Amino acid sequence: MRDFSYVRPDAAAEAVRLVARSADATFVAGGTDLLNLMKDGAEDHALVVDISRLPLAGIEESGGRLRIGAMARMADVALHPVVPKRLPLLSQALLASASPQVRTMATIGGNLLQRTRCWYFRGTGFACNKREPGSGCAALEGRSRWHAVLGGGDHCIAVHPSDLAVALRALDATVHTLGPDGARTVSLADFYREPGDTPHIDNALRHGELITAVEVPLPPAGTHQRYLKLRDRATFEFAVVSVAAVLRTRGRIVEEARLAFGGIATQPWRSAEAEAALRGKPLTERNIAAAGRVLVRDAQPREDNEFKVELVQRALQDVLGRYTGGSR
Repeated sequence: MRDFSYVRPDAAAEAVRLVARSADATFVAGGTDLLNLMKDGAEDHALVVDISRLPLAGIEESGGRLRIGAMARMADVALHPVVPKRLPLLSQALLASASPQVRTMATIGGNLLQRTRCWYFRGTGFACNKREPGSGCAALEGRSRWHAVLGGGDHCIAVHPSDLAVALRALDATVHTLGPDGARTVSLADFYREPGDTPHIDNALRHGELITAVEVPLPPAGTHQRYLKLRDRATFEFAVVSVAAVLRTRGRIVEEARLAFGGIATQPWRSAEAEAALRGKPLTERNIAAAGRVLVRDAQPREDNEFKVELVQRALQDVLGRYTGGSR
């Protein structure tokens, strides 16, 4: 890791200005991912701008929405009085993330911007289009157990790592930012990018643009929410497969289903087709199984990760099966 300059501005606008004027500059908040990236050689910055003291940690409920400051710590959000009560899906996803120590330091904005844990990206001895565009993708012919079965292509099959992003995708969250051209709002649906032929670009942020807050609509009372994370060990581990579900029913009929998935795709994966397979129908094991088959219809697994195709369908059955009342 090369030497770098470090500054700690007092205002968000100043932080944006400092990063925007230098192509080699970046923000740091909790530092739980960036410092590892720099040590591993996956990222290289001449200037690090510390935003940890900016007043962006508030959590406010207003107008049927919860606004979460980008500097709010994961642990604080998970245990905020509104979150377990009105957004249990969000609380479950946060508490399933990382370790208690990391959750105490890591920020909401930083979690959304964490980079993939693909070992070919983190290890500089391998070809990686995400780290060095045009160099190739060692994962395509290498060990692929942790890699994507959806959303990949010829240039990258790295999995997006955030549990939080999967939950927020199912909750129809929006991201608020401040950049050199002012403030803007981006839906989480448009925030992450599939790799295509530019896998080094993870999201819609422009250089120098700072996440300031995340806003989440509060679901109506009686909405079912659940996050399930399947992993190799109980803590400090990334998802092999995860499912986030927001479900509203009238009797046994599904009025609304929002389903997002982690561990299987290059971004937090929302399946409109799987949702449509449930909407307007009785919530039965048979219909859930049909939705699962629709979800993986276009999957492109490799030998090492083919098991994910079945595992994610079983996970969906687990998440929604408790609401079927035993109906097949």
